[in-house]
Amino acid sequence: MSHDAPTPVTHELPDSPVHTTGTDHITIWGSNEEDTIEFYQDLLGMPLVLRQPNLDDPSQTHLFFDTGDGRILTFFVNDDRPSARGQRAGVGAVHHLCFSIDPDEYEDTMDALEDAGHSYNVFDRGIFHSIYTRDNNGLVIELSTDKYEIPDDRRGEVLAKAQELREEDGAEYAKDEHLRGAIEAVGLEVVEHDLPDASAGVGGLE
Repeated sequence: MSHDAPTPVTHELPDSPVHTTGTDHITIWGSNEEDTIEFYQDLLGMPLVLRQPNLDDPSQTHLFFDTGDGRILTFFVNDDRPSARGQRAGVGAVHHLCFSIDPDEYEDTMDALEDAGHSYNVFDRGIFHSIYTRDNNGLVIELSTDKYEIPDDRRGEVLAKAQELREEDGAEYAKDEHLRGAIEAVGLEVVEHDLPDASAGVGGLE
């Protein structure tokens, strides 16, 4: 691309191999659970809809908040970490950004990443499937797709029910059966997407 003129600003889709479908969730390195809940739930009114271990580091807790439209904001927290003011690496920094992709484009997305020279990992995270790669600065980018159809305005409700079913089951984290059961429990039709097999649950990122 020529650098003589700036890239035009337009609402039209670019001619690219992948088209994201929206923001799925943003995950932040948080401080401790008490302070995080006090601010995001008690002050800003975001329901805490899921709590489970960080699947890549079980010493941390992973908190999921519904931001109000079904879009989720999550935090990795540990009770040994005090809250801190100001921008710095670690507490308050962004761990990764996640973008939604259409289930029908899932395998094509992996092919596109490979063609572009970007390595990636793929995981079945129990309640969704994720492709992990890195941007040009090394920031972890997650490309997530739903295993089941979930309306945006019911996502927090479904996740909260999956949390309830997970706790009843004594499971370490929310799994496929908890999500499917939650969808049924809230009266939604179960529509499952055909996704490829992937490593289950936990795993580090390259």
